[in-house]
Amino acid sequence: MDTGLADFLQACRARLRPQDVGLVPGDRRRVPGLRREELAQLAGVSTSYYVRLEQGQSRNASPEVIDALARALRLDQAERQHLHDLARAGQRARRARGHPVERVSEGTVELLRALGDTPALALGRASDVLAWNPVGHALLAGHLDFTAPQRPAERPNMARQVFLDAHTRELYANWTDKALAVVANLRLMTGRYPGDATLTGLIGELSTRSPEFARFWAGNRVAACNGAVYRLRHPLVGALTVLQQTLIPVGEWSQTLAVSTPRDEASGSALALLAHEVSSR
Repeated sequence: MDTGLADFLQACRARLRPQDVGLVPGDRRRVPGLRREELAQLAGVSTSYYVRLEQGQSRNASPEVIDALARALRLDQAERQHLHDLARAGQRARRARGHPVERVSEGTVELLRALGDTPALALGRASDVLAWNPVGHALLAGHLDFTAPQRPAERPNMARQVFLDAHTRELYANWTDKALAVVANLRLMTGRYPGDATLTGLIGELSTRSPEFARFWAGNRVAACNGAVYRLRHPLVGALTVLQQTLIPVGEWSQTLAVSTPRDEASGSALALLAHEVSSR
């Protein structure tokens, strides 16, 4: 039984308080969030039908019903899209499947080159590093082989780095924020690419090897990594603060470009120093 939709509905319902939707909490509630019948009423569906959805016993939810549930649950755009992805996935047989080896287009390679001293990485659907420019490598993973992304079997994976690599953990001063963002984006990808063997394997590995990942994953949070500010403790240039933004290269919907820009003058100077160090090697 596929429980992706059921688990997500239950998690979202548990996070929504009665007072958030204009209901009186009452004194004898035994659940942390809305009751099933309350959510069903808000969405305009029968309680029995909603119960079947949340128990994974129904796979025929229409887009209109999913939209109604998303409104009742007060979901944002990323969460709403994830709910639709899970509903579509549940309506067809799912099995773990692989995809062709991901490769960056020549246009993305040229873009990385054109960004010059602005750190940038091209990432695949499961956060594998497909390519990076020299400063992007030096900023986020200078301890790794620069040529590794060129060999698919040896590509670094940024989600794995965040949870399992001591250097990356030390690099992010606000590591928990970065870790939560990684998990929320991976959750989004599992809905977009249901049954993807690479994603399934990565999530299984991280759940086994990192108790923190397993705990964060159980939270069922969903968010796209569009942009966030992180404080870094770089071993070569010291403390700096960057805005990490995620862009989608033209025509490459399963790939993203992660770009880091300085948030203040001191951080800009630190990045300039790092670029100088890279160019002088």
